[in-house]
Amino acid sequence: MNTLEILRVTKDCDDWDKLICFAENCSWEAAGVHLAEMMKKDLFIDWESVFCAKQNGQIIGFCTFLKTDYYPENRYSPWISSMFVDEDFRGNRISRQLIECAAGYAKEVGFTRVYIPSGITGLYEKYGFQKIDVLINYGGDTDNIFMRNC
Repeated sequence: MNTLEILRVTKDCDDWDKLICFAENCSWEAAGVHLAEMMKKDLFIDWESVFCAKQNGQIIGFCTFLKTDYYPENRYSPWISSMFVDEDFRGNRISRQLIECAAGYAKEVGFTRVYIPSGITGLYEKYGFQKIDVLINYGGDTDNIFMRNC
């Protein structure tokens, strides 16, 4: 039986180092290296967090929950970002479960809305998000900004 768990991972958690390793070796190098560095340097402040998806004990995905994201103009907060699910596990709505867990946590810490940046359209709308803006990121690319209530 395939058991899926979505967990908030903290520095004192057994999965902290495993998630660093997974992130460093995931196929989305930019997000993985960035997350691994954030975790190694323990750069999460206040309520910021990282979440991971595990199936049968194996880490298969992650997302972050941050105050700011990859934008010089950060007019929104909090961000669910760096959403990644291993290619072998895509199509099973794991990203949805990561989002639900992060949004639930957002509500627990006092937020009423969450934001997701993406170059993709048609994915996050299925999870109740609506496109509210477009921002230019530090790399000079344009990203859609999606919002939904917690």
